[in-house]
Amino acid sequence: MFKKNKYAIIRKAIDKDLATFCMNYILMKKQVYDTCLQDRYISQFETMLGYYEKDNEQIPNTFSFYSDIAMETLMLKCQPIMEKTTGLSLYPAYTYGRVYKKGDILKRHKDRFSCEISTTMNLGGDKWAIYLEPSGAEGKKGIKVDLDPGDMLVYRGCELEHWREKFKGKCNVQVFLHYNNKKTRFAKENIFDRRKHLGLPNWFKK
Repeated sequence: MFKKNKYAIIRKAIDKDLATFCMNYILMKKQVYDTCLQDRYISQFETMLGYYEKDNEQIPNTFSFYSDIAMETLMLKCQPIMEKTTGLSLYPAYTYGRVYKKGDILKRHKDRFSCEISTTMNLGGDKWAIYLEPSGAEGKKGIKVDLDPGDMLVYRGCELEHWREKFKGKCNVQVFLHYNNKKTRFAKENIFDRRKHLGLPNWFKK
């Protein structure tokens, strides 16, 4: 299915208990960041725990994080099922996560090279559908995909437009796992999103 449609849905990629654990871990991570920032133990420019994307046109002031060590471990755990689903041998690139809030909108977009083979995984919170256009054409209606906690949508992030409409819930926790096809040009040079190894922050790139 993935080779033909350039996307696939994996139900129960991880079990509900693990998804809930990951969600609670991320919510606590956000709480720790908020408290440390409020009490001035860290600078607003410190990004190791996470950050609020104040300058992001799509989702301003939403808590996000790059390359959390637990999520990068989850990416390796999910790699076998990703390879089975896509029929591809993959290099892990990086992970990214967000705690979405009411009113957030994810505009139609395509991703950068490190997101060649991507997945968004629902870890919990209020339901929020994701849309994508399987043809790769821009501006079409697309299809709606609903994910339960532990489900993941796998798609070619550089080729297919994907987006989310205005979030009407209170909170939704998502993690994105990104890989490259080993046979794609420059994939080997891009392994770990050009970091020395997984778990390192984004400023550690070559």
